[in-house]
Amino acid sequence: ELTKDILVIPGKSELVSDLVNLSAGARFQAIRSLPMSFNERKTVRLTSFIIIHLCNISDNDTFYLNLNLYLSQQEQSELSRQHLIIWQDTLKEIGGRFGTSVLSYFLFLKWLLQFNLFSFIINFCFITIPQIVHAPNISSTTGFRGLELLTGVGYFNQTVLFYGGYNGEVIISKPAYNMQLAYFFTIAAYLKDLVFFLLLLSMSRSFQKNFVLETGPVSGGAWRLLCSWDFSVVNEKAIQYNKNNLAIQLKESLSERLQEKNKMSLSDRIKHLSLHLLAWLLSLGLAIGSGAGIYFLGTDPELAFSFSHNPNNLRAEASTLLLPVVVSLINLIVPLLYSLISKIESYSNPRAKIYISIIRNVILKMSILGILCFYWLNFVPNSISCWESFVGQSVYRLLIIDFIFCLLGIFFGEFLRNVIGTMCIQSLGVPEFDIARNVLDLIYAQTLAWIGIYFSPLLPVMQVLKLFIIFYLKKISLSLNCQPPKHIGRAAQIQTVFIAILFFPSFVGVLSMVAYTVWSLEPSNQCGPFQGLKTPFHTIFNWTASIQNFPESNWVWWIFENILRSELFYYLISLIVLVITYFLWQITQGRKQLIKTLREQIVNVSAEIIRTTL
Repeated sequence: ELTKDILVIPGKSELVSDLVNLSAGARFQAIRSLPMSFNERKTVRLTSFIIIHLCNISDNDTFYLNLNLYLSQQEQSELSRQHLIIWQDTLKEIGGRFGTSVLSYFLFLKWLLQFNLFSFIINFCFITIPQIVHAPNISSTTGFRGLELLTGVGYFNQTVLFYGGYNGEVIISKPAYNMQLAYFFTIAAYLKDLVFFLLLLSMSRSFQKNFVLETGPVSGGAWRLLCSWDFSVVNEKAIQYNKNNLAIQLKESLSERLQEKNKMSLSDRIKHLSLHLLAWLLSLGLAIGSGAGIYFLGTDPELAFSFSHNPNNLRAEASTLLLPVVVSLINLIVPLLYSLISKIESYSNPRAKIYISIIRNVILKMSILGILCFYWLNFVPNSISCWESFVGQSVYRLLIIDFIFCLLGIFFGEFLRNVIGTMCIQSLGVPEFDIARNVLDLIYAQTLAWIGIYFSPLLPVMQVLKLFIIFYLKKISLSLNCQPPKHIGRAAQIQTVFIAILFFPSFVGVLSMVAYTVWSLEPSNQCGPFQGLKTPFHTIFNWTASIQNFPESNWVWWIFENILRSELFYYLISLIVLVITYFLWQITQGRKQLIKTLREQIVNVSAEIIRTTL
């Protein structure tokens, strides 16, 4: 296990070999001077001690020769494995130049790309390939005009990119392949099982690491001064940025403690509360106004459904881009207005300012998506014959336009801002890399991709290409145009907040929408794999009814009828989850109390030692 830890960073095996040949005092000083974190130095020290001990109880020359050979082989295999990891060297370079706070954005982007890549592979293998090979569902063909790349209609309308390109036939093979079951179970297994549990696991681990283990006095000023240095940074400019950030964090920590001691007067409290109330009213008013504008624009029949009635009209096809452009403009302009509103509040705590900004932007983006989902599920099914494909095309357009606005933001918001700040108005300086805004943009785009996965099974490939391009463009823009943020708060804790937002309300809302679509809405009668069914979920009823006649499959039917369709089963599951959650919460509270007691004992012992020495 220690060997694996040593080989995480190439070159560690030579370091251990050199340390073994030193005397005890020189080895101690050499390990202390290593530019590594405490845990890495601890691993190197323990490994060196074990090797020296083994050399003393065995033939030194033979053992040392075999050890060097083994470490060299293991390091070569570790290097080969790391070359297969996507962006391994690039991420190390970003972390070394800009620190872990900026690196967290790129790690989050990579994490989302892996999610979408796996989703694309699953959908392509279990849904798309059987449809293309055995039963192509192309009723009419339309010439490619180029505008389809932005609108997703026309030529793409009858392709496997959208819901209407699939049918519900049973492919005759050995064994038979039911496209209805394949479509239903593939989407359900990805959303309900894979994404749900991976998000829950990531959120719980991140919360335990960044909140539970880093609360209390250990995260105070002494901890920041002695233990918070980012040893991955090697660039001189980035080191200076880290020094400035550490100084700012220490000042903020001290100012927070002074504010706790210096209580405000009643008039100052009323003034601050009035400003906060005014800011929140303005922010919620902007969010409500934006949602209302999108609702009335989406429900306008001349703009919303004109292309469906006249598919050969290029002007009508171009008009479908109006709603995505308005949505992207709102997502671009309103957060800037939120930044202006936050200035009137004069938050003394930068961390509170960051969290308030995140909450307001999440409310804005989720209200927009909620209005769009309400429109798609209540108005579109009654107005469009193949409404599932229409929803998929709408999500496709939102993703494409959002990507275009992201490119424009990189050019105008970062490149031109850097040119103006360094050449024209030097008082503006180099723009900071806004981690919160960029991560929220990723969450918004990922929520769209999850919404559209039922209506467009191959939509994850668009998200993969988009994230891949954004990664390199953001890296180049970061290197040329931006500097690390000065007020980062606790980057690890903010990253946990982002994962929590991705889970709720983002993923939970998407899961609710897809579940409502599958359980309650009648599918289109003219397209898609669920034609002729009352709801898509009825394909499960048809399947269980068909296997009831086979004696060897009676257990499947019994489980479905007596367990999965029973309200008592879900009641018991919920009760068990609540009981387990309560016990885990009690264990956590007990550990917190134990940690508090141990800290008090440490303080008492330290005070006793000081008294005895004096």
